[in-house]
Amino acid sequence: MTILEVADNKSYIREFLALPVRLYEHDKNWIRPLDQDIEVVFNPKKNKLYKNGACIRWILQDDSGQTVGRVAAFINYETSHKEEQPTGGMGFFECIDNQDVAFKLFDICKEWLAQKGMEAMDGPINFGERDSFWGLMIKGWELEPTYKMAWTKRYYIPFFENYGFKDYFQQYVYTTPIREATVHQSVEDKAQRIYGNPEFTFRKIEKSKLAKYGEDFRSIFNEAWAKFPGVKTMTEDQASALVKTMKPIMDEDLIWFAYAQERPVAFFIVIPDLNQIVKHLDGKFGIWQKIKFLLLKWRGTMTRTCGLIFGVVPDYQGKGVESAIALKFRQAGREIPHYQYETIDMNWVGDFNPKMNRFVSTLGTTRDKEYITYRFLFDRTKPFKRCERVG
Repeated sequence: MTILEVADNKSYIREFLALPVRLYEHDKNWIRPLDQDIEVVFNPKKNKLYKNGACIRWILQDDSGQTVGRVAAFINYETSHKEEQPTGGMGFFECIDNQDVAFKLFDICKEWLAQKGMEAMDGPINFGERDSFWGLMIKGWELEPTYKMAWTKRYYIPFFENYGFKDYFQQYVYTTPIREATVHQSVEDKAQRIYGNPEFTFRKIEKSKLAKYGEDFRSIFNEAWAKFPGVKTMTEDQASALVKTMKPIMDEDLIWFAYAQERPVAFFIVIPDLNQIVKHLDGKFGIWQKIKFLLLKWRGTMTRTCGLIFGVVPDYQGKGVESAIALKFRQAGREIPHYQYETIDMNWVGDFNPKMNRFVSTLGTTRDKEYITYRFLFDRTKPFKRCERVG
């Protein structure tokens, strides 16, 4: 077998993108990601993590020149040394059903990371935000994946575990209907108390006021989320860039903010599940695909939604604000004429956050998809520790 660094080699890039197409051609629920969504990760001009990080990717070919595997390794120096041992990452792992091929790919990641001073690697993860291409799938193959969520082979699980990767944390996707959600009575009661309290107001996002909502998002995020493992505070520029990026796919009926005496205290960020259209585009997004995208969007093709992130500032947690903002979606689904959305997938609920798991389970949800984020310690004599729980 021959390991080849992809770098800027156009032929190798095509092989990196084409391998999953061959591997998953008989998996009826697999949806090919947009090539541009993969390639932006490896573009130093578009991925901000290159400013304080490093990234490399490879393909692996057999002696006949057939690509049999691919993988990437990366380091975010802003977070790598905050761990007990300096920790890098590996991801975008795909390979044929052959453990020798898998171990060769793991080895090259380990060697590259060790040369750069790392003592552990997490994987399979993304050189970017956790909401994209993160984790190894362990449940949910009978369902279509939501936009940018990982989709991996069952046989990858023993590959990772036989190599020595350990379960660092798990993340779950909960699904619930919008109009007919059967929530726990305690959720209904808490929500109604908040709705009846004049201290609180709830507002849908307005595209004409994105600067304001971007700053409100940043305020809540830094209070509610920056305490979590691997999450850092968000700057004003980052918040502004985020809302601008999301603007083309925003639906004003799907993003809610809660205010207590005009102080932003909670958000629930939901977008249409673009995969219901992406699955018709064969990984491309040129001019014809954009026209097709707009046509399918106009036809109301997207009936699923993805809950990207949910947050309540600490001093308002447990007071019913969570319940009230969550039920705004059910209210909208019942009251807005021609409301096209039927379900919400609440993506990325980590097992290190038991409070959130308990709350989501009261919203009439089922846990339909599960993923593992593994960690591999290079020094095999060191004791392994799972991700610390919060709350």
